[in-house]
Amino acid sequence: MSDKRARMARDFIQAIPHAQALGMQLGDIGEGTAEISMAYDAKFIGDPVTGVIHGGAVSALMDTCCGAAVMSHPDLPSVTATIDLRIDYMRPATPGQAITARATCYHMTRSVAFVRAVAMDDDTENPVATATGAFTVEPAQP
Repeated sequence: MSDKRARMARDFIQAIPHAQALGMQLGDIGEGTAEISMAYDAKFIGDPVTGVIHGGAVSALMDTCCGAAVMSHPDLPSVTATIDLRIDYMRPATPGQAITARATCYHMTRSVAFVRAVAMDDDTENPVATATGAFTVEPAQP
């Protein structure tokens, strides 16, 4: 993957205030793939009895990861936005564990990118959530 695409994806993550507020860290970035992790933080607990992270934080992580996968696609769109994102929550994330999302942009048309993602904690056999989405594609300007 080119350094330009990786830099654009990293800049994309760093420019989003909620990604910074949630402590998202970009891991691997490839041609149409991205990995972003979010450490466990008591500020993001949705259920104070169990200590489980709120689904909205998981949703934001997956949405951001999907956008980064689109930004790193070889066709190099310059701008993207979420059109539709369906998230299926499979189980609660384990309290105290980081959550890592991995997304793949598996098909791109002239105007829409299609993405799949999975979010995992330390239990890599059973996902916390899965997602499928569609994102806008605007070609890079010369």
